[in-house]
Amino acid sequence: MKYRGEIDGLRAVAVLPVILFHAGFGLFGGGYVGVDVFFVISGYLITRILLAELSAGHFTLVGFYERRARRILPALFVVMLACLPFAWSWLAPGEMLRFCNSLIGVSLFASNIVFWRESGYFDTSAELKPLLHTWSLAVEEQYYLFFPLLLMAAWRLGPRRIAVLLGGALLASLLLAEWVLRRDATAAYYLLPTRGWELLAGALTAVVLAARAGASGALEPRDRRVAELASLAGLAAVLGAVFLFDRQTPFPGFWAALPVAGTALLVLFASPATRVGALLGNRFLVGIGLLSYSAYLWHQPLLAFARVRSVEAPGAATMAGLALASLALAYLTWRFVERPFRNRRTVPRRAVFVLSGVCLLGFIALGQGGRMSGGYVSARLGERQIALRQTALPSPKREACHTLDSADFPPPSAACSYFGPDVRWAVFGDSHAVELAYALAEGLRPAGQGVKHLSFSGCGPLFGRTDLDTPCRRWSDAALDYLLATPSIRTVVVSYRMNLHLFGEHEGVYPALPDAVPAAERARLWRAYVTMLERLVAAGKQVVVVLQAPELRKGIDDLALVEGERDAIVGVPRAWWEARQAFVRSHLTELPPGVTVVDPAELFCDADKCYAARGGAADYFDDDHLSMHGAQRLAGRILNLPGPVPAP
Repeated sequence: MKYRGEIDGLRAVAVLPVILFHAGFGLFGGGYVGVDVFFVISGYLITRILLAELSAGHFTLVGFYERRARRILPALFVVMLACLPFAWSWLAPGEMLRFCNSLIGVSLFASNIVFWRESGYFDTSAELKPLLHTWSLAVEEQYYLFFPLLLMAAWRLGPRRIAVLLGGALLASLLLAEWVLRRDATAAYYLLPTRGWELLAGALTAVVLAARAGASGALEPRDRRVAELASLAGLAAVLGAVFLFDRQTPFPGFWAALPVAGTALLVLFASPATRVGALLGNRFLVGIGLLSYSAYLWHQPLLAFARVRSVEAPGAATMAGLALASLALAYLTWRFVERPFRNRRTVPRRAVFVLSGVCLLGFIALGQGGRMSGGYVSARLGERQIALRQTALPSPKREACHTLDSADFPPPSAACSYFGPDVRWAVFGDSHAVELAYALAEGLRPAGQGVKHLSFSGCGPLFGRTDLDTPCRRWSDAALDYLLATPSIRTVVVSYRMNLHLFGEHEGVYPALPDAVPAAERARLWRAYVTMLERLVAAGKQVVVVLQAPELRKGIDDLALVEGERDAIVGVPRAWWEARQAFVRSHLTELPPGVTVVDPAELFCDADKCYAARGGAADYFDDDHLSMHGAQRLAGRILNLPGPVPAP
């Protein structure tokens, strides 16, 4: 079968943008379309081989899957093995548990389903998953479970009817992709039914070429200008998608047709006789193309582990170095793993299947062990780490006294009071008020003063929002009415996770700066917040506004595992937190006169860093809620305020 060097060059055009996109280089905002290019190439090459073997009458399923195993599994197993020690040493419990899930998913050729169920492809947390990229291998292997059988069944229909059958399936899958994209974008990205059309596009090109020029040759149109223009249009379509698309491009629906169609044009028309074919067939691109599979396997673990290990996002130089390292490792893997295993004399068929089975079962066992142990936590924790985790405690009254998001909330008058009958204080807000309420009550207890605990889960400041009719808004109105009607409560401490309400969040938040709330809605939320404070001040209450405590880059359990032996664990860079908090800080002048503002960052941050734990004690119990230890520190600051806030 005739070798086409321009196809290997096209592989280089696919893999380099993928690597640079995942490395965070903004110029390659649509670099993820390299995966779509790979799908088309794979569909073309596999179908070309199948057509040749079916035509010669010596196709067998055993032979087909043997070739797939030789091509895919040895390099994949090497990369998975290389990931294990770094995952054991560096991944936090939650990350390790997800890694174990991915080990099982990869081994069952179902990692696309695993990652679909966990999160979106563009989530911040996706950047921390070493095996995330294996979703595309799973899609291909699922496709190749069915496609050879379909082609065998349709073989007697002839090339024209096979082409019609493939075209119909392609159109159905594309329409399904667009429909699912509008309802569940993550499912559309990961799953075979919405990705199969891209592989079918490659298969269709193979059928067309087989019908026009035989299964071993590229299409050679009579008019060379057609080939020149078509191949140039194909390259422009692929590169246009790489440089013009970004994370906000609706994908992989109709927009994905641009790189897919471009790749199909290149497969159909690019040849050494065309300028584009000659460009793709140059020695450099062909060399990168030969390494493309191993480079694709290596790049994501290198980049993910670098991000896991870094407090701040790795710089461009670091990511560029890791991108180059993926190519160096790819050469070694291609030279010493891929090539030997493709040689039937070096590794016979029986050895391929036995070794593959043993490795797959081994990875499944490792993954299941991690699932059963919560990420091998007990095996990886030292004494100081265990002691630190034991300080990461929520309020003992969180479950009993925190109002959940429900229409059946109890009246505010029935909310918990701590500890004495002389209730002069109230803490009012969302879940960030829970630990602070209990800690303030502990501090006031010796003076015989009590605290009213008023918190509603996930409920932002919605007082007076007549445009909304939700349990949160009704509770907010009822709680404020209760405070205004209770003169014995003299001091009200207000505590919200304001950045969440004003801007939303990505999973894990850091290092992103989320902006998921429309500006008009953000303005309404802030106005409701200020109005609520104005009402409290007008009623003669002494009001203390507690700004949000810094969010962490990971949950405290995760940080304790990886960094728990240190005296101080960094939560986030101070500069990032200042950027996250910028809106609130710039609008503090709008708060009514007489309001006292307390900034937890003054307690938990220095000039450069905000801390999750210091001195062996955790100030948080997850990635954004203060622990009782942290809340006690904050309560001490409030109780020692000078001025209008009374000391106990």
